[in-house]
Amino acid sequence: MSRATNRLSASTIKHAPAGKHADGGGLWLVKRPDGGAQWVLRVTPHGRRREMGLGAYPDVSLKEARASAEQWRATVRQGLDPIKERERQRREAARNIHKLTDIALDAFESRKAELKGDGKAGRWFSPLELHVLPKLGQVPVADIDQKDIRDTLAPIWHTKAATADKAMSRLSIVMRHAAALGLEVDLQATEKAKALLGKQRHKVTNVPAVPWQDVPEFYQSLGDSITELALRLLILTGARSGPLRNLHVDQIDGDVWTIPADAMKGRRDATKDFRIPLSAEAQRVIAEARKFARDGLLFPGAKRGVISDMTMTALMDRRGMKERPHGFRTSLRVWLAEATNAPHDVAEMCISHMVGSKTVQAYKRTDFLEQRRALMERWGDFLNSSESVLTLKPLRSR
Repeated sequence: MSRATNRLSASTIKHAPAGKHADGGGLWLVKRPDGGAQWVLRVTPHGRRREMGLGAYPDVSLKEARASAEQWRATVRQGLDPIKERERQRREAARNIHKLTDIALDAFESRKAELKGDGKAGRWFSPLELHVLPKLGQVPVADIDQKDIRDTLAPIWHTKAATADKAMSRLSIVMRHAAALGLEVDLQATEKAKALLGKQRHKVTNVPAVPWQDVPEFYQSLGDSITELALRLLILTGARSGPLRNLHVDQIDGDVWTIPADAMKGRRDATKDFRIPLSAEAQRVIAEARKFARDGLLFPGAKRGVISDMTMTALMDRRGMKERPHGFRTSLRVWLAEATNAPHDVAEMCISHMVGSKTVQAYKRTDFLEQRRALMERWGDFLNSSESVLTLKPLRSR
């Protein structure tokens, strides 16, 4: 290369005064009075003079500055604006780095504190993991549009409507998370996708439940295996499967089972535990289950952890039943409504439903433990009775 395009040297740069110093070919070193310096390349794409920074000296050496200058001169010779081309390359690099999978995992991590058990069960993330990420996980989040989302969720939009709704909701959260990170995303993409997919025709069906009149017959048919004892206690208490399967013996104090707040569905404040009164029958079942207890767990798994979420369901399947364990909560709630005169709020609390707004809950600081104790005792008696519950006297109003 000619001397005219390599005018500077390490020595001249070191002793050069403040000002602009040409290396040739449009490459300049702009030195400040404080000793700092910046490389600048002057080019003329499309007949318009442009100046682009190539970095600070000495972070960018003389050799590196010359190589960079030649690269962008070549870009000009191709008829491109080097500044716009550099921005395009940066956006492309950003898209390649920020895949949807990475953003989704980051969004999940940032929301764990809001989720039950810090999201360890994985239910928040599973709709994305099962139905979105296999198709879109490696796509740059900035490139995802409504047609991508439509094509991804179309196979389950009508057949698995509830799951599709969850997947769409989670994806919307992930897109907003990407925007908060400063990425260029279409925040309306999920809403546009819904418009393209149309109204769902799938009707939500409730979990099949055993009619409360038939629950005693089923209850009395159960044996004393660990699975059957767990199912017995589930029916007796109206609890959900998760807290029951993960029941620790130290959560039981006499005739009260206290479920930690972070194990309760819908409890995000993690400040209120939930107490369940244990009937005499429930205490008998717990005493039997203690024989199987291991590592502090009342219902341990065969090898480790706790019994599976599907263990009790499988038992009902083997009996040819379409009903599910969760349905016994419905059985209890309907029994409370039809066979007792329990107040609405007390009946709802029996199945751990929160009543009223957060403001109402803040002032109504009661869990109706004593009222529920009487009701659950009657429920336990009913389950062991061969007589119709209609012959029982209604609970007195309190």
